[in-house]
Amino acid sequence: MKKQSSLVVLAALLVMAAGCAGNTPDRIIIPKDAATMDVAFSWEGIQACTHVSPEIRVSDIPEGTTTFRVALKDISEPARNHGGGEVAHDGSGLIPAGALAIGYNGPCPPNERHKYEFSIMAMDAGGVIIGFGKARQSFPPK
Repeated sequence: MKKQSSLVVLAALLVMAAGCAGNTPDRIIIPKDAATMDVAFSWEGIQACTHVSPEIRVSDIPEGTTTFRVALKDISEPARNHGGGEVAHDGSGLIPAGALAIGYNGPCPPNERHKYEFSIMAMDAGGVIIGFGKARQSFPPK
């Protein structure tokens, strides 16, 4: 009886583990037909460990873009989540400095330079990704 109980517990654990494996967060998948955008930014004037995002310039924006979804990633230490946010596209191609204040954590490297990447997704009115671009810079700047 003890052996059967152990097998039942083991089977239950395997079922639970398989179920949990399917509950991983959805990854953002950029459609193959998404336009390629150019992205540029500078860390000049940005203080470490703040919630103030730099000015970001985006060009080659596809027609129909209503919103930019922005994400900051620490390439040197990918486990650190720096967040981002969404900004309405006003037609200028400019995401103003400080526009990502809510949900954004700026660069905060521990005693060394890290390389950071901004990813910009152009979204249409239905929330479909129609464009994508990214740019990398080290922080702090030289």
